[in-house]
Amino acid sequence: MPNQENTARLLPDVAVHAQPHLAGALDWVGMADIQVPVRFDAGDGDVQRASAKVGAFVNLKRPDKRGIHMSRLYLQVEQALSTQTLTADSLHALLRGFLDSHKDLSDRACLSIHFEQLVRRPALRSAHSGWRAYPVCIEASLTGDDFLLEFGTEVVYSSTCPASAALSRQLIQDQFASDFDAAKPVDHAAVLAWLGSEHGIVATPHAQRSVARLRIRPVAGAGFHLIDLVDRVEHALGTPVQTAVKREDEQAFALANGGNLMFCEDAARRIQKALDGDAAVSDFHIRVEHQESLHPHDAVAYASKGLDGGYGSTP
Repeated sequence: MPNQENTARLLPDVAVHAQPHLAGALDWVGMADIQVPVRFDAGDGDVQRASAKVGAFVNLKRPDKRGIHMSRLYLQVEQALSTQTLTADSLHALLRGFLDSHKDLSDRACLSIHFEQLVRRPALRSAHSGWRAYPVCIEASLTGDDFLLEFGTEVVYSSTCPASAALSRQLIQDQFASDFDAAKPVDHAAVLAWLGSEHGIVATPHAQRSVARLRIRPVAGAGFHLIDLVDRVEHALGTPVQTAVKREDEQAFALANGGNLMFCEDAARRIQKALDGDAAVSDFHIRVEHQESLHPHDAVAYASKGLDGGYGSTP
């Protein structure tokens, strides 16, 4: 059998052969959707393992070189992400490894990680609870000593239109005026029965499932406090979607919607105010999307802290 040295000589590597007629530097080269398990602590000390899709890239600064060493990137991703809990330090070290293994080819590296984190959420009124899967996106880049880290998630909630609510109240008033003679005394029992009937409540405001998409730049050393972030945003919105729902929970949800009317502009400003007060967040970008039930197009609003010029400045 051939020895290891002879075997290596028998394996061709066409990537080392330059193609002068195609010379040129490339912004990014690498792999997308690498399948790998990751270990993530959402901030409660419970390290969960999740199935992730990872993008790993470096630039190719040498016009005379045909390609990068993709297998080196893959092996580093597999080793680091499947064995270590995700932290800013571990991601910094991984990107530094990308550049060290491509020192003659690259001076920039970037990484993206997408997965879902399960978080148990309590019901509004009953003693039940259930799981919610929050999507997590982590993006990191390294240029020289300049390390940039962002992470994001989505919060799904219900939004009831204030204009629709006002129009519905007007129709209910009109129906009341039609059903009860202003010149006669109002019978309490009759009004109570009327309020509990479909004939009395002739209109209801429209509500829709809505999504707040968040991108966060944590301050140095803050870590990935996903649960704290979700709690802060859901509290600001007031009507996050629920998991386990009994009748008392559904009634409480209806009450919350009725007392928590909001346009997409209101929702974006609520989240903006909540994140402005978060000392663990250095900058953020918010995209609020109300998936309208009245018409086929959505109502959308954006907001950001705006410390970094242009960050999230356009839709």
